Amino acid sequence: MSTTEPSAAPWLVVVDPQRIFADPSSKWASPYFDQVMERIALLGAHVGPERTLVTRWLPTADRAGSWGGYFEAWPFADVPAEDPLYDLVGPAQRLSSRPSIDEPTLGKWGAQLEEIVGKHPHLLLTGVSTDCCVLTTALAAADAGAHVDVVTDACAPSTGENGAKALEVMGLFGPQVSLTTSAEALREPAAA
Repeated sequence: MSTTEPSAAPWLVVVDPQRIFADPSSKWASPYFDQVMERIALLGAHVGPERTLVTRWLPTADRAGSWGGYFEAWPFADVPAEDPLYDLVGPAQRLSSRPSIDEPTLGKWGAQLEEIVGKHPHLLLTGVSTDCCVLTTALAAADAGAHVDVVTDACAPSTGENGAKALEVMGLFGPQVSLTTSAEALREPAAA
């Protein structure tokens, strides 16, 4: 856990637990998705639905910039935001008492998330994929002053190798970003 522990109870942030990352037929499916969701469910029960936030990536970015090339490279993902590909998986739909935080960006730290958790929160960061949306969320949140604990075994990488590289990078940002496990996070006091 963080070496400088924040005083407030942590918020569990579950990054993008969507069908596009879970469905084995998707080009973006993580082979670790199901086992990670089991750990996320335990963490969600521990912190409670009032302190759990779930995000979704939606393909709504302006195509005039670099997103144009992105969607040219990944045309299967260039469908309307209402497409079932972007639905939350069943277990994720029950994690939070709040609506999902939907963003057109890889990183999910922004005004919507900060409005709920405050300026300097303690985040338990989980989700998919370790080497993309989790990584960019962790670094942006830390830059904004959040205490970020990346729950390593509750993050689903695109591949084991890519996940290890992403964790190595995030580990360079201590003490703002710490690497922890679900077992360690579950030993911390739950929200009051």
